[in-house]
Amino acid sequence: MENIFAGLELLARWDVILALLVGSIGGVIIGAIPGVGAAVAIAILLPATFSLEPIVGLTMLLGIYGSSMYGGAIPAVLINTPGTAVNALTCYDGYPMTKRGEAHRAVSLAYSASFWGGIFSVGCLILLSPVLALIAPMFGSREIFLAALLGIILVILAHRGQIFAAGLLAMFGIFLQTVGLDAVTYTQRYTFGYSFLSSGIDLIVVVLGLFALSQAFFLLTGPDESPDAKPVTGRMTDGIKELMKHKRVATVASGFGVILGMIPGTGEFTAQFMSYTYAQKTSKQPEQFGKGSPEGLIASEAANNAVPAAAMIPLLALGIPGEALTAMMLSVFYVHNVIPGPQLFQNNIDLVYGLYFALIALNVIVMVFLLFSTNLLTKIIRVPTRFLGVMILLLAFVGVYSLRNSLTDCMIAAGFGVLGLVLKRLNLPIVPIILGMVLGGIMEVKLRSAMPRLKSPLDMIDRPISFILFVLIVLVIAVHLRALIKEVRTRQPDEDHDLHDSQMR
Repeated sequence: MENIFAGLELLARWDVILALLVGSIGGVIIGAIPGVGAAVAIAILLPATFSLEPIVGLTMLLGIYGSSMYGGAIPAVLINTPGTAVNALTCYDGYPMTKRGEAHRAVSLAYSASFWGGIFSVGCLILLSPVLALIAPMFGSREIFLAALLGIILVILAHRGQIFAAGLLAMFGIFLQTVGLDAVTYTQRYTFGYSFLSSGIDLIVVVLGLFALSQAFFLLTGPDESPDAKPVTGRMTDGIKELMKHKRVATVASGFGVILGMIPGTGEFTAQFMSYTYAQKTSKQPEQFGKGSPEGLIASEAANNAVPAAAMIPLLALGIPGEALTAMMLSVFYVHNVIPGPQLFQNNIDLVYGLYFALIALNVIVMVFLLFSTNLLTKIIRVPTRFLGVMILLLAFVGVYSLRNSLTDCMIAAGFGVLGLVLKRLNLPIVPIILGMVLGGIMEVKLRSAMPRLKSPLDMIDRPISFILFVLIVLVIAVHLRALIKEVRTRQPDEDHDLHDSQMR
């Protein structure tokens, strides 16, 4: 109880409340504008949070992270354009409901399902806290190294159909974090005689380039559009009543979000598709899915909003981010010398509980805000894309320059912005680069820390948790290889059959 009161006391500060309001409401607005998204907003705001206290900066970023998906559902439902990438599945059933004249029903259902998923996942996070506090100290250097390695493997394997490209990009990210002065031996690594590389390539510069500047370039090089969303009439509280009729779907979908949110590399998309598939298979009207099914809409929104709180579990307990947004938050911890992992639950438990209660508060704030401001947000959706591009470009360069007052950082960020634009045009993932930089750095530090105590390679897995992690790594790779072999074998007869038919003709 003492920890709970300490967390509440931390959250009750005026600057934390202000940060939570700004992050929560700002996240909804950003999520409602197609083409921006939480990653761009967090990347732009990241330099500003370094001057704030950890709880203030993290609360603001958490507000954006947790609330952007609420806002992203509005254009997905009204104009068939997801505000954020993870709201893509919401279009399947939300937009058909709008075309039937049920826009207010679809929007209110999306809000209610998102709120259910958010509160459910925070509840799970609080219940798991005592377990995390017990397990986290059991993780030493070798366990965290293997957990980070498992995270990178899962991130790569999560990009089905692009595994080779995702692997190369992750390795590129690992390489980037090695550039500069080695902290142990004080030798130059991959600087090639350029003095500006001696301090390394800053993670935030890369983040701003790959996410913010690339999106600005993408919007500026595309056609100028102003999406038209019509006002919504009706009571937004109606969705809460209808959600109660589908409690099972909402709860199971939230469960998928919690479980998959804890696993690095899986995240919202996998949770959504698994919950959507479950809802369809157990529905009494499966033929309605994709044509305006309320169950499909609930499954999608409850699952994706359950992920943010769950993604905090590996971040807080082990210091291992599961995706790009939590990787950005990790940098805020590091700047303030607050290291997530086993020691956090022993030394800064009030900060942990403060973040938990911030997650609850942001869901309540967002829900209340949306009940009264949906039609205002439909006007914001109409912002021209070229104007958005210019604003993102300006804010991103200001953010990069404010880090170290360096024009060199701006040039490096611009280079990564062009790289990000190329990757987007080629439909290749950006996230593996960021996670490669973050997890690669963790792996290097922990491996160096573990090496003096290892007499043979087998000593790396001679403890229970390290052995379990090693077995998981082997199983994940084996299962994926088995799936690939099975796919090749099923494809081969089809190709032979097509070849035979062409020869017969």
